[in-house]
Amino acid sequence: MNTPIDISEASGVRYLHFGSDWVQGAMRLRKPNALELGYTREMMAGLLFREGRWPARVLLIGLGAGSMAKFVHHHLPQASVTVVEIAPEVHAVARQYFRLPDEDERFEVHIGDGAEFVRTDPRQWDLIAVDGFDRHARAGALASLPFYTACRARLAPEGILSVNLFGQLRGFKTQLQRLRSAFNGRVLSLPECDSGNVVALASTPGGQSLDLANLKLRAADLKAVTGLDLLPTLRRLEKSGACPDGTARL
Repeated sequence: MNTPIDISEASGVRYLHFGSDWVQGAMRLRKPNALELGYTREMMAGLLFREGRWPARVLLIGLGAGSMAKFVHHHLPQASVTVVEIAPEVHAVARQYFRLPDEDERFEVHIGDGAEFVRTDPRQWDLIAVDGFDRHARAGALASLPFYTACRARLAPEGILSVNLFGQLRGFKTQLQRLRSAFNGRVLSLPECDSGNVVALASTPGGQSLDLANLKLRAADLKAVTGLDLLPTLRRLEKSGACPDGTARL
């Protein structure tokens, strides 16, 4: 794979582009371990459903600027993180320009195809986050039913899958339906971000159900520990009407 890569900066934020104006990642220079883009913050919303237990094993499909990898590695020190990135040049840029940490016993980067990795690697994960697009906003095999089914098989009990979808693309509804099919409907789709991204969460058999008031308490705890503020996300979810009885279900 030969990915065209551009770097830009504005107002203290460094941006990653794959040969277009579309932002593939971002880092605020004064807060390199924070999640700058709204959708990356919402990709961590699965932490709210972990009942106070941080994930021990995290799999990230797609590296980009390394925002989620850095966040988990820095703020969840008990978690081990594996990142799968198909383009070695993206890995190199993340290290050179976006302060991606060196690999150690808690952090590894695997250069390869994310769909193939999930299909063949037998490990179980407490949290899988999928954020893989090319410069044309295509997810390829990462948007397929077999991939979502394989993700379900790789989740540990009470594990959460988080997927970045692009709501403005044709085929978005089909992609969401595939996710629901793979997880027997245990999917919570968050309201579309200003960028057009839609983050969907899916859970293992048995499902999870939490009232919004409890989720807000957990969000406050998460903010206190990591600085990540998901309260605006919960307010948007409440206003969207997706939880008419005040309960979020996975």
